Amino acid sequence: QVQLVESGGGLVQFGGSLRLSCAASGIIFSMYDMNWYRQAPGKQRELVATIISDDNITHYADAVKGRFTISRDNAKNTVYLQMNSLKPEDTAVYSCNANTMHDDYWGQGTQVTVSS
Repeated sequence: QVQLVESGGGLVQFGGSLRLSCAASGIIFSMYDMNWYRQAPGKQRELVATIISDDNITHYADAVKGRFTISRDNAKNTVYLQMNSLKPEDTAVYSCNANTMHDDYWGQGTQVTVSS
Protein backbone atom coordinates (compact mmCIF):
# COMPACT_ATOMS: atom_id res chain seq x y z
CA GLN A 1 0.00 0.00 0.00
CA VAL A 2 1.44 3.33 -1.11
CA GLN A 3 1.24 6.25 1.29
CA LEU A 4 2.47 9.82 1.02
CA VAL A 5 2.04 11.75 4.24
CA GLU A 6 2.67 15.48 4.35
CA SER A 7 3.45 17.45 7.49
CA GLY A 8 4.75 20.83 8.52
CA GLY A 9 1.98 23.12 7.37
CA GLY A 10 0.44 25.78 9.54
CA LEU A 11 -0.13 29.48 10.05
CA VAL A 12 2.80 31.83 9.56
CA GLN A 13 3.20 35.58 9.24
CA PHE A 14 4.24 37.41 6.10
CA GLY A 15 7.98 36.94 5.59
CA GLY A 16 8.13 33.82 7.73
CA SER A 17 9.30 30.32 6.92
CA LEU A 18 7.94 26.80 6.98
CA ARG A 19 9.42 23.44 6.11
CA LEU A 20 7.08 20.85 4.64
CA SER A 21 7.90 17.15 4.71
CA CYS A 22 6.40 14.28 2.75
CA ALA A 23 7.16 10.77 3.95
CA ALA A 24 6.61 7.99 1.43
CA SER A 25 6.05 4.30 2.00
CA GLY A 26 5.18 1.39 -0.26
CA ILE A 27 7.33 2.60 -3.16
CA ILE A 28 10.99 2.47 -4.13
CA PHE A 29 11.34 6.13 -3.31
CA SER A 30 14.62 6.72 -5.10
CA MET A 31 13.05 5.78 -8.44
CA TYR A 32 10.37 8.46 -8.29
CA ASP A 33 10.41 12.07 -9.36
CA MET A 34 8.95 14.02 -6.47
CA ASN A 35 6.79 17.10 -6.84
CA TRP A 36 5.11 19.64 -4.62
CA TYR A 37 1.83 21.10 -5.84
CA ARG A 38 -0.44 23.68 -4.29
CA GLN A 39 -4.05 24.68 -4.69
CA ALA A 40 -5.52 27.87 -3.36
CA PRO A 41 -9.28 28.35 -2.92
CA GLY A 42 -10.95 28.99 -6.25
CA LYS A 43 -7.76 28.39 -8.21
CA GLN A 44 -6.34 25.53 -10.23
CA ARG A 45 -3.71 23.27 -8.76
CA GLU A 46 -0.23 24.40 -9.73
CA LEU A 47 3.14 22.71 -9.75
CA VAL A 48 5.46 24.42 -7.28
CA ALA A 49 8.67 22.39 -7.36
CA THR A 50 10.13 19.17 -8.75
CA ILE A 51 13.17 17.09 -7.89
CA ILE A 52 14.21 14.45 -10.39
CA SER A 53 14.88 10.90 -9.23
CA ASP A 54 18.25 10.08 -10.68
CA ASP A 55 20.15 13.35 -10.72
CA ASN A 56 18.37 15.53 -8.15
CA ILE A 57 17.91 18.32 -10.68
CA THR A 58 15.29 20.74 -9.42
CA HIS A 59 12.70 22.91 -11.10
CA TYR A 60 10.57 25.68 -9.63
CA ALA A 61 7.56 27.72 -10.57
CA ASP A 62 8.49 31.33 -11.29
CA ALA A 63 6.37 32.48 -8.35
CA VAL A 64 8.57 30.67 -5.83
CA LYS A 65 12.04 30.79 -7.38
CA GLY A 66 14.61 32.06 -4.94
CA ARG A 67 12.28 31.55 -1.97
CA PHE A 68 11.48 27.82 -1.95
CA THR A 69 13.89 24.88 -2.00
CA ILE A 70 12.96 21.28 -2.69
CA SER A 71 15.21 18.48 -1.46
CA ARG A 72 15.03 14.76 -0.84
CA ASP A 73 16.54 12.20 1.49
CA ASN A 74 16.32 8.81 -0.18
CA ALA A 75 17.50 7.06 2.99
CA LYS A 76 14.46 8.44 4.82
CA ASN A 77 12.04 8.18 1.87
CA THR A 78 11.22 11.84 2.42
CA VAL A 79 10.98 14.95 0.28
CA TYR A 80 11.09 18.43 1.76
CA LEU A 81 9.98 21.88 0.74
CA GLN A 82 11.72 24.72 2.55
CA MET A 83 9.63 27.86 2.14
CA ASN A 84 11.14 31.21 3.02
CA SER A 85 9.93 34.80 2.65
CA LEU A 86 6.36 33.59 2.59
CA LYS A 87 3.66 35.82 1.17
CA PRO A 88 -0.13 35.77 1.59
CA GLU A 89 -0.41 34.55 -2.00
CA ASP A 90 1.43 31.38 -0.97
CA THR A 91 -1.62 30.39 1.08
CA ALA A 92 -2.84 27.04 -0.25
CA VAL A 93 -3.09 23.34 0.39
CA TYR A 94 0.29 21.84 -0.47
CA SER A 95 0.40 18.25 -1.70
CA CYS A 96 3.28 16.00 -2.60
CA ASN A 97 3.26 13.77 -5.64
CA ALA A 98 5.43 10.82 -6.60
CA ASN A 99 5.58 9.84 -10.22
CA THR A 100 7.30 7.71 -12.79
CA MET A 101 6.26 6.94 -16.36
CA HIS A 102 3.91 4.29 -15.02
CA ASP A 103 2.81 5.40 -11.55
CA ASP A 104 1.39 8.51 -9.97
CA TYR A 105 0.68 8.86 -6.26
CA TRP A 106 -0.61 11.74 -4.15
CA GLY A 107 -0.66 12.72 -0.53
CA GLN A 108 -3.69 14.28 1.11
CA GLY A 109 -2.12 17.69 1.53
CA THR A 110 -1.23 20.11 4.29
CA GLN A 111 -2.63 23.61 4.72
CA VAL A 112 -0.28 26.58 4.62
CA THR A 113 -1.74 29.94 5.60
CA VAL A 114 0.29 33.15 5.43
CA SER A 115 -1.14 36.15 7.23
CA SER A 116 -0.43 39.70 6.11
